Amino acid sequence: MPTPSLLSILPFAIMLACIALMPLIPRTQHWWDNNRNKLLLSLSLSLPIVLYYFFRDFGYHSAHGASDPGFSTALVILKHAFLDEYAPFIVLLFSLFVISGGINLRGDIPAHPITNTIFLALGAGLASFIGTTGAAMLLIRPVLQINSERRHVRHTVIFFIFLVANIGGCLLPIGDPPLFLGYLLGVPFMWTLQLWKEWLFCTVVLLIVYFIWDMIAWRTETQPDKEHEDAVRIPLQLTGRINFLLLLGVVLAAGLIDPSKNFLGTSWKPFPYLREAVLLSLSGLSWALTKREVRVANDFSFHPIAEVAALFIGIFVTMQAPVELLTLKGASLGLLKPWQFFWASGMLSSVLDNAPTYVVFFSTACSLPESLQSLVVQFGKIDLGLLAAISCGSVFMGANTYIGNGPNFMVKSIAERSGVEMPHFFHYMLYSGCVLIPLFILVTFVFF
Repeated sequence: MPTPSLLSILPFAIMLACIALMPLIPRTQHWWDNNRNKLLLSLSLSLPIVLYYFFRDFGYHSAHGASDPGFSTALVILKHAFLDEYAPFIVLLFSLFVISGGINLRGDIPAHPITNTIFLALGAGLASFIGTTGAAMLLIRPVLQINSERRHVRHTVIFFIFLVANIGGCLLPIGDPPLFLGYLLGVPFMWTLQLWKEWLFCTVVLLIVYFIWDMIAWRTETQPDKEHEDAVRIPLQLTGRINFLLLLGVVLAAGLIDPSKNFLGTSWKPFPYLREAVLLSLSGLSWALTKREVRVANDFSFHPIAEVAALFIGIFVTMQAPVELLTLKGASLGLLKPWQFFWASGMLSSVLDNAPTYVVFFSTACSLPESLQSLVVQFGKIDLGLLAAISCGSVFMGANTYIGNGPNFMVKSIAERSGVEMPHFFHYMLYSGCVLIPLFILVTFVFF
């Protein structure tokens, strides 16, 4: 089959460049804040891809085979992008977002280094089970409230982004968007639990570094601030507990309801989109059962998930061409070893969104010669070592910049509204470069 034109990847490149740069350029910041404008951009960049596949004189090569050129190819592209990938992806994120938004943890206890470290450890553990977005939105406000009497809080928020909004989410597909895309592409739901060693290594190292850092910061606090911190005590209160049961329902639905497989070994196969219907039903139950005051206390709004929905329409359509190109020609890139995939997927995930970056390198790995230790997926077969490297690289290195993963900017925004002076884009990269890059070098030598 002929190779797709290199020009066909231009809309995808423009899409990712807009996500990276428009929030940083003063003249486009205000325009970019409007989700309607993001949707307009997504649809505008999707149209050339649909037209490209409609008019080209050869069909579409995918894991499902090659289609006929023309209208047939355009339909295959739209079905694959919207129904097979986008719909399950956005419904899962929406469910986690709505349900976790119905849980509120409030209170103010002394923000000693050990207290902050325990909160970060809790977040790193929760992130895989309620998603990095859910864990971040659940815990960032109590962490800020607890530290409200301290002067030095910035480093706590930065490590929160490292651990809760990124690295903590690598154990289950619902933890981070790249892994859920892998699940949709054929990776077994429980396979990511095999990444527990990489997760534990990074989590423990970062918690130790943070504890030492916070101990030093605590000693630089003034005595009156320390006394005030110890004097203000408001017991922690958790409301919206019913949502934990609904989150368990999300995990079970995502893991057990797969239209491509028989249900629990029976002869019954779930009908298409049953999983999404169950997830939306659980979201509706959360909305009905959660008191309005809980969501008000969380400052809950649909703006963040609407932003993700608007952007990923364009991402899922425009990435079809580069994914097809890599499926056909990925073996010629020279990426062969796990450490190469770890750093390639990781560095791109640092400056682009980590979900489409995962798919690009996933398809590249599937184009390589099959190994003895391989897993059957939609694109063919993928080496397990390469899959682990791509998974860790995409999830872990999303923490390198504010734009690497969706929750990063959300945490930054909430912290700034609470009075914490957060570092600007490149200043944040100085923190991640000094802390995370040495850690990832260690990960390379230990695991890849």
